[in-house]
Amino acid sequence: MPATFEAEITPGMSTRQVVDLAQIAEQAGFDRLGISDVVFWPDCFVLLALVSQKTSTIQLGPMVTNAYSRHPAVLAGIMSALQDASEGRAFLGLGVGAGLEQLDIHYPRPVQTLREAISAIRGLLNGEEVSFQGETITLRGARMVGPTASVPISLGTRSPQVMRLAGELADIALVGGRLINEDTTHQYFSWLAEGAQRAGRDVASIEVAPRLTLCVSRDGHLARSSLKRYVAHYAQLIRPTDLVERDGGKWMADIEAALNRSAGWYFDHDRYDDPELDLLVDDDLVRRFAIAGTPDECAELAREVLALGFTSASMNLAAPRRDSMYLGLRETLENSAEVLSILRQ
Repeated sequence: MPATFEAEITPGMSTRQVVDLAQIAEQAGFDRLGISDVVFWPDCFVLLALVSQKTSTIQLGPMVTNAYSRHPAVLAGIMSALQDASEGRAFLGLGVGAGLEQLDIHYPRPVQTLREAISAIRGLLNGEEVSFQGETITLRGARMVGPTASVPISLGTRSPQVMRLAGELADIALVGGRLINEDTTHQYFSWLAEGAQRAGRDVASIEVAPRLTLCVSRDGHLARSSLKRYVAHYAQLIRPTDLVERDGGKWMADIEAALNRSAGWYFDHDRYDDPELDLLVDDDLVRRFAIAGTPDECAELAREVLALGFTSASMNLAAPRRDSMYLGLRETLENSAEVLSILRQ
């Protein structure tokens, strides 16, 4: 089966620049394009609608939206419009959500909420009348008005429970662990298979893609150094045993201290990265958490991940540190064409 490659753009720029990057992603050979749905960032669905009018082949969807800030009935209406506008190229990426804490929105019953949301959205997009009293969602005699058509649904997660749910219900499962190796791959596939078995599905019918952060530049050193803050964040979040125990725990303590001295999100253009991160995070550690370097280096690193049993990859695009996020993401995308060409040989 041909490999499927997905790109995700974080829309911290003008709408015209996002549309331009989407066109470059299509030209580079990506099969799917996700736009991040994050509170206080430009709205991903408005951007996807604009992109749908300036592209022709690439599939389009949110990466990922949620059923807390957007009611499933609202999501069904949005996806109906996007599927129509894109002439059948829409997909729906769902997850728990990002940045909702800033709105004082909590995440009660995430697995049940996702289960009920998927049921409601699928029914509505199939043109059915949907009525049910769920634990988190209620619909009474609901039916879409206007064009309806089903869309593929992807679930992205680091959670075993949500990965099992993906085995039950999703068309695409995104492995969100960021630290992808043989052991974690086996674990995620096991969770997925448990869910598929519970629903009587063939697990082979589900597309499984690792979430990989991709930063590509002709200057491989620049690409790797641009991701040191990101790597430090995920090392502190995931806490692999060898890193927790490195130097008797001193390394992790130093990482946490350096992150506390840093400011802004790890992909923000105007963020401040504490200089000690350059010393604490070496190139080998960057390679564990990200696909970063020259096109040839990135293709080799991605090939190693795909060899673990994946036929797809979801690439969260990262920008080399240039004068703007747009210029950095454009650099990654333009060089990604060579990466994808090598991987498809």
